[in-house]
Amino acid sequence: MSTPHSGSGPGDGPSGRSGAPAPAGASAASPASPSRFQRSETARAEAFSDGVFSIAATILVIGLVTPAHPPGGLAHALGRRWPAYVGYVASFSYIAVIWLNHHQAFVRVRMMNRGLHAANLLVLFTTASLAFPTGVLADAVQADVSGADAKTAVALYAGIAAGLCLSWVALYHRLYRCPGLLERGVEPGYVRQGIVRSVIGALVYCLAGALGWLVSPLIALVGFALLPAFYFATSEGMPRAAAAAHST
Repeated sequence: MSTPHSGSGPGDGPSGRSGAPAPAGASAASPASPSRFQRSETARAEAFSDGVFSIAATILVIGLVTPAHPPGGLAHALGRRWPAYVGYVASFSYIAVIWLNHHQAFVRVRMMNRGLHAANLLVLFTTASLAFPTGVLADAVQADVSGADAKTAVALYAGIAAGLCLSWVALYHRLYRCPGLLERGVEPGYVRQGIVRSVIGALVYCLAGALGWLVSPLIALVGFALLPAFYFATSEGMPRAAAAAHST
């Protein structure tokens, strides 16, 4: 990127004179160095992200309350709340692997620019929203595991979970477009693998939601519970690519 003239030669400025030396510290606020405004270190973004992930995971447990029950009926009432436990496990596991993948990504990020900040905030926005469909799904499935409300709930959960995957596509795409933000020596293909993994996750969540809507919500619940395992297993990249990277 070209920068404004530094005033080192004749003819600079409206009077034709060379510019006066800039005072100490002025370069940080000077229009001659716009990258000072556009790029920053990752520490604050990582700390803020960790806080959001922690709160999002903690909020999930609010849905695990003692159910109303007659004397002696606690065991049965707790058993009827099984959808809430499945939802908690699925969503907490999802947020946990999101945190792990976020850490793995930012180990490789050297600097942040505005676009990467925006993509990271999109990841946080969708992650923080996960508690809402988790509660809706637990209540609907508990009321009627094969009813219309349960089908709507699995579709809602699948849509938001798929949106979370697509927010990662945006983050990896920003890194693909701006490779200068990455540390030197990042594994070849790491960013592309991240895009592929995120797209696969979005498609599988949509498929699980569609099967839950058309066939049975239980199918979707199984898919929601198992998908975080895929992201955990591929947090260092797809298996073949990771093995090839370690062998080189």
